[in-house]
Amino acid sequence: MTRALVLGGGGITGIAWEWGILAGLARAGVDLGSADLVVGTSAGSVVGAQVAAGLDADERYAAQLEPPDGEVAAAMGPAVLLRYGLAMAGPRTPKAVRARIGRMALRANTVPEAERVAVIESRLPVRDWPERALLITAVDAESGEFRAFDRDSGAPLVRAVAASCAVPGVWPPVTIDGRRYVDGGMRSGSNADLAAGYDRVVVLSPLPRGIGHMTPAATQVEALAARSRVELVSPDRAALAAIGRNVLDPAKRAAAARAGLAQADSVLARIRSVWNE
Repeated sequence: MTRALVLGGGGITGIAWEWGILAGLARAGVDLGSADLVVGTSAGSVVGAQVAAGLDADERYAAQLEPPDGEVAAAMGPAVLLRYGLAMAGPRTPKAVRARIGRMALRANTVPEAERVAVIESRLPVRDWPERALLITAVDAESGEFRAFDRDSGAPLVRAVAASCAVPGVWPPVTIDGRRYVDGGMRSGSNADLAAGYDRVVVLSPLPRGIGHMTPAATQVEALAARSRVELVSPDRAALAAIGRNVLDPAKRAAAARAGLAQADSVLARIRSVWNE
């Protein structure tokens, strides 16, 4: 029996919520960290790199409760949202839309790339690709091509994670092998289809619907269910209230983590049935 864990995007609060879910399930005897494959998109790439490296979920949950001293909240303000809207105009094939969003990201006035990569590196307690299968998703900013980096791709882990977290218009595209990449969530909030072929799949998706052209997690989960036992978990009402409207606000991190921990109890039975039985 093979098992895959899919971790979707959702900003700083998504990272915290995922660690809350993972810690709560682990305390109850359901260790999603034992997955044969980990797929990480955006926020999920940060969590996924650590899960695949074997870091303890309870310790990483506790780290989410630390005060966000010195961290500045980012946001997808009206100007950024307007640029997204403009990028949706024109041919609506997913790749074409992603390319327009990527070009918007290349033109955006953000912090320097090196500065952003350094921030990701400072927050990521692992530096090297783990032995366990790990896929980190990103999108080529110029072509719109989807890319899933792994340990054989030649991409440094920190840069792959930074690319997957490069929200267009908010953070700069990240250079890997001479190409510029943006957030893997521009294709799908979870990219759960990468887990196809695995017997058991659990998808944690902080932003299950996505926006515009992005494929919803539920659509991919439905396709997976034809051949796999699969469960999708997204924030419940209490978690959504804790997260708030700005998923990039570090001030909401601790509340999101606690909400994930609390929600783990309500999803325990169905996750255990897929993962352990």
